Amino acid sequence: MTISLYTASVPVLKQMLNSVSDLLKKTEEHAAAKNIDPNAYLQARLFPDMFPLIRQVQIAGDFARGVSARLAGLDVPKVDDSLATTFADLRAMLAETITFLDSIKPAQIDGQEARDIVLRPGTPKERKFNGQDYLLHFGLPQFFFHVTTTYAILRHNGIEIGKRDYMGTY
Repeated sequence: MTISLYTASVPVLKQMLNSVSDLLKKTEEHAAAKNIDPNAYLQARLFPDMFPLIRQVQIAGDFARGVSARLAGLDVPKVDDSLATTFADLRAMLAETITFLDSIKPAQIDGQEARDIVLRPGTPKERKFNGQDYLLHFGLPQFFFHVTTTYAILRHNGIEIGKRDYMGTY
């Protein structure tokens, strides 16, 4: 039995981006109810050498756009992450990313398992993958790292969320 590359990517990315958006909404509501400066959460980190929450969310969005675009043979949409500085901005960026994902049809990704994908071409950090390996061994693990870290930062900082919040609707 085989699984479609589209099914293993776009719906999964959308599920988790919606989850992150819901987590951010709960955090913003929590901050307002407790009279906590939202920046305390947006700049929270699990450890000093890790990116803060705001950057974790931005990178999750970057990976969702990058993975899906590369698999579909499209240009990766450019997003100015410096414009996403509030909970509302981050949720808007996630919504735009989901809209982009919705524009990709299964036929654009299915059958692209052997597509050549080259990251950072011509640099010392150049990486070459076929489509399937890129999705399963690089793109999804990177994406889930940043989604999970977003959840962990919020949970660690007292937001009342659990596994169902992380998983979102599927």
